[in-house]
Amino acid sequence: MSTICSEAIEEKVLSGARLSREEGLWLWQRGELLELAHLASRVRLRLHPDPVVTFVVDSNPNYTNVCVTDCVFCAFYRKPGSPDAYTLTVEQVLEKVQRAVDQGATTVLLQGGHNPALPLDYYLELVRRTRQRFPQVTPHFFTASEITTMAQVSGVAIREVLERLKAAGQFTLPGGGAEILSDRIRRRLATKKGPAEAWLSVHRQAHHVGFKSTATMMFGHIEEAEDILDHLEQIRALQDETGGFTAFIPWTFKPGNTPLQRHIPRHAGPTSYLRMIAFSRIYLDNVPHIQASWFSEGKKTGQIALHFGADDFGGTLFEENVHAATSFINTATVEELVTLIRESGFHPAQRTTLYEIVRAFEPAAA
Repeated sequence: MSTICSEAIEEKVLSGARLSREEGLWLWQRGELLELAHLASRVRLRLHPDPVVTFVVDSNPNYTNVCVTDCVFCAFYRKPGSPDAYTLTVEQVLEKVQRAVDQGATTVLLQGGHNPALPLDYYLELVRRTRQRFPQVTPHFFTASEITTMAQVSGVAIREVLERLKAAGQFTLPGGGAEILSDRIRRRLATKKGPAEAWLSVHRQAHHVGFKSTATMMFGHIEEAEDILDHLEQIRALQDETGGFTAFIPWTFKPGNTPLQRHIPRHAGPTSYLRMIAFSRIYLDNVPHIQASWFSEGKKTGQIALHFGADDFGGTLFEENVHAATSFINTATVEELVTLIRESGFHPAQRTTLYEIVRAFEPAAA
């Protein structure tokens, strides 16, 4: 007979003990939203005692929209030969980086489709020339599935691809492409991306090579509670093994203009998102940072998420095209992010990709 109850879980969380999968499932399914917020805030306070919320000045351009993976949740990609398919030259990508730098960006998160026409040297040149021309910029380039595509096209091992990227000057990876790390879900959403282990293996090898990376989750589509626990359990286990994740970043599926839209016409609302933020802060006891996404969920929801365990407010995202393809668009300036954080009762601070503070802003006047 199960002895799981809210009091027992609260005692365990507040003592700093790790929740089991069974306890996590109970809390996800039956925990009261405000109790989750309370527990998550206590965990956040234990990990980050100061009332500081960070953000990064960044941009998220794309080098190609050509993709052969056919994910049913994606409105961005185009098949090879499509009239509106594109692939940028290295110089055209650098022009986008220049525009971001002109606005103060210190990080550029570059991603694209899985384009079989691009050789490995194209990606290596992107990293090398970004480093040479913009030494102040962190090239936060390429998701796990893009790394896998590079390996397949070039005929070399994933670890060698990572080692060559590192030699070119890259040392972080974004966490995109995880979707839900449940093979049951991945078979229905993104069959060609392979099982959960395909994403996990790239990040495991990246960590061993010396990269840091983020972990993400796109939820609010066809997943169930067990799938959520599958995802978080595997992130937590890999973090135990490597310590390579800097942050966890969940966001809700946006159905607009996607093949999945006819099955899921509306995206999950703020309550589901806030529940995920709080739950992930409680369950991922070894991941340093939880990111609140004003960009994907709206500014007010992002502010509230800071009271549900999140300690980071994402980035400025001067350019972003993947969510925009679903007709979901949010924009913000540095000044606005600072104001939003202050309005939420926290002290804003600009960070690097690796969460180093580069500028602390004055807190709001009392």
